[in-house]
Amino acid sequence: MATDAPSKSKRTNLRRPDIMEMVKAQVLSHYQSDLVDRLRSKGEVSCLESQLTIRLAKEFGFCYGVERCIDLAYAALKVFPDKQLYILGEIIHNPEVNDQIRDMGIQFLSGPHKAAEIEDLGEEDIVIIPAFGTEVSIREKLESKGCQFIDTTCGDVMSVWKRVRSYATEEVTSIIHGKASHEETMATSSQAISRNGHYLVVNTFEETDIICQYIEKGGNKTALLERFQGSYSEGFDPDLHLQAVGVANQTTMMRGETEEVQRRIRGAIVKRYGAKNVGSHFRFFDTICGATQDRQDALSEMLKKPMDLLLVIGGYNSSNTSHLAEMGERVLPTFFIKNSGEIIGQDRIRHWNQYAQQVEETRNWMPEGNITIGITAGASCPNNLIEDVITHLFDIRGSSSDQLLYFN
Repeated sequence: MATDAPSKSKRTNLRRPDIMEMVKAQVLSHYQSDLVDRLRSKGEVSCLESQLTIRLAKEFGFCYGVERCIDLAYAALKVFPDKQLYILGEIIHNPEVNDQIRDMGIQFLSGPHKAAEIEDLGEEDIVIIPAFGTEVSIREKLESKGCQFIDTTCGDVMSVWKRVRSYATEEVTSIIHGKASHEETMATSSQAISRNGHYLVVNTFEETDIICQYIEKGGNKTALLERFQGSYSEGFDPDLHLQAVGVANQTTMMRGETEEVQRRIRGAIVKRYGAKNVGSHFRFFDTICGATQDRQDALSEMLKKPMDLLLVIGGYNSSNTSHLAEMGERVLPTFFIKNSGEIIGQDRIRHWNQYAQQVEETRNWMPEGNITIGITAGASCPNNLIEDVITHLFDIRGSSSDQLLYFN
């Protein structure tokens, strides 16, 4: 189905002015917050009665890619009111947004709310490809069935795909800095395979150093393959496929970490082949999402100011949100929450522990007296959820949230 990305399927213009006018109104009704818009320009809001100051990062919440994919999904419902729409997986990593999409009648083809099988689809069935993209094999399967696509894949993700395909064409192995099980990384990996290339996914500096040591000195191939099981292409041979490598990344990783990964790998290549031969054995291209970086930079600036704690709002499976939480944890008490419902009161909060991969409850999390709470949100978090958190914080501190309607 028609979108910005090429498709073998026939095209339909979803961006007609009349359609997009209706879409804009509906999206704003679901996700907009006048309070957050005003607070964005002011930076913070305080209330003497509650002894509470809320400070908001300069960049947070929905990015352009997220807005675009939601707009296209909403537009599809209006262009095809009499057809059943399907989506391959979560449209973005936010449970409330995905619940909204499902409540509007779009059926999921995977995950806990799976309502249909890909095998059951046929010609003219309409399938939405989420912002993360999808694996080449899944797209080809749907194309063979004659399905039509609404492709909401983020442009930044497609830039990474282009880079990975070029590596494969040059017989350069893609070392992808990311999480092997993340939808975006799986889609990117499939792009390398589609051009008969190879890939290896590394997530941590520890994993990077293992690969660097192998590049420099070789080692036990069996042990290496076992250590990275599930994170490399079929037929990957480290003795052969680590001779020429190119670094790419999941777009929601932290720029500094990806740069460190590429620095270490390049260093290993230099030690193995010599500085004058780097060009024959190493490639690198910056593919970090601009919106992800903007949110990280804004949080970095906010963390320089005095605050008592930080709340990071977003879906618990959101990679870019988890990195914001990591940044906060290095500086001050930080709580990663999906919505205001996780704040039980001044004495209890539920929050996501991304290292244990579980929700935890912390008591006495909010200090007494005059406090400042910083707030930021991942690129897939809508403003209405941020407003809910802000008003709830003032409510539990004894101030009427109605007062926030009139702050200057």
